[in-house]
Amino acid sequence: MCDTLVALNVATKNNIVLFGKNSDREPNEAQVLEYYPRIRHEEEMVKCTYIEVPQVKETYAVLISRPFWMWGAEMGVNEYGVAIGNEAVFTKEPYNKTGLTGMDMLRLALERSRNADEALRIIIDLLERYGQGGNCGYTHKMFYHNSFIIADPDKAWVLETAGKYWVVKRVEDVYSISNALTIGDEWDDIHPEAVNHAFEKGYCKGDFSFKECYSDWFYTMMSRGRERRSYTMKLLKEGFGNLDFKYFARILRSHYGGEGWEPSKGSMRDICMHAGGLTRPSQTANSYIGELRRRLAVHWFTATSIPCISTYKPVFIEAGLPNLGPKPTGRFDPRTLWWRHERLHRKILCSYRYTAVEIRKKIERLEEKILEKVNAIVEKSVREKVDVNQLLELTSWAFSEAEEILKESYKEAKKGICLNPFFAYFWWKTNKSAGVEVD
Repeated sequence: MCDTLVALNVATKNNIVLFGKNSDREPNEAQVLEYYPRIRHEEEMVKCTYIEVPQVKETYAVLISRPFWMWGAEMGVNEYGVAIGNEAVFTKEPYNKTGLTGMDMLRLALERSRNADEALRIIIDLLERYGQGGNCGYTHKMFYHNSFIIADPDKAWVLETAGKYWVVKRVEDVYSISNALTIGDEWDDIHPEAVNHAFEKGYCKGDFSFKECYSDWFYTMMSRGRERRSYTMKLLKEGFGNLDFKYFARILRSHYGGEGWEPSKGSMRDICMHAGGLTRPSQTANSYIGELRRRLAVHWFTATSIPCISTYKPVFIEAGLPNLGPKPTGRFDPRTLWWRHERLHRKILCSYRYTAVEIRKKIERLEEKILEKVNAIVEKSVREKVDVNQLLELTSWAFSEAEEILKESYKEAKKGICLNPFFAYFWWKTNKSAGVEVD
């Protein structure tokens, strides 16, 4: 399960568009942060996760975060500052066994669009031509439809789907989506057959509302998407006019339980989600905050799981990524950043309350230093062109400093004792499956 949020310049502290997303996946489903430059193509087709679609002559530079086994991406941004995040939504329409996944459509739109309007039309066109479908679960089958927030430095759209049917709403100031449809009877555009189809199928009992007519009540309720969405919207409205990177980071790091919270007491209501068993099978695999501006946008990625104990590192699409080592898979590999961090998370699962506090202090001190450097370079970019090498050096330094915190924290952390036997068994089984050993 996931959460995506956006704030337009009328609501932000620095008069920019802010975009954020936590991508939640299975605990052993490592996520890959990748940069692809602008590329000219000669091949006629591109192989997505399950099907092929015609390739375009040129794809734009993209920075994407994707589950290691998928072609498509959970979230990402392109060289024009178009940022997209998708959410699983559960509807009354049947799920296709094959087609484009929501992640495929997201990546294709990023590779081919120069603004949010173009990205919106591309996703709708892909949906109508090829349909959405395919298993989106890693070790367990999971089929769903998709909703999206599509933003650029000037505007943002919300696109929600149920099978081939869709509805669109333009964001006025702030908006968030989770694992539930949100658009009711007010929209800017809608599939021409969506209303009649809903009545013909008996989805509607009264006046038409896309979210009420098309939502699958049971799975929507089980995902707690409406509750998480209500919480993130509440925080966005409370911070209206003062929203910035720090504020978004606090939202994406938040837990429903508040003071005294620990992973064994977590729930599907958490924004920073920690897996914990049958009713909470997923956790945050990567987190992204985008400061979207026409000149020198800053893209903050954890590139690791569990943002409450992860450092956000700045990435500039003009410079790309430093060498982050081998790409992670579903098996533990200490050479990979994602698994080194996830091993720390698993070590402190039963000592979180008194261990995570110290880790967060170190992270917050580092992020203050990073912010100083980022703000200085952004201010410089207003006056003159910034050297790409300088941008890459800043990103490399941030990743390096975060790695030192990771090493130090793992060495100092104590495992603790899990008093919840079901929680302990879930993680014993999960670690065994991935070959994770915590010392």
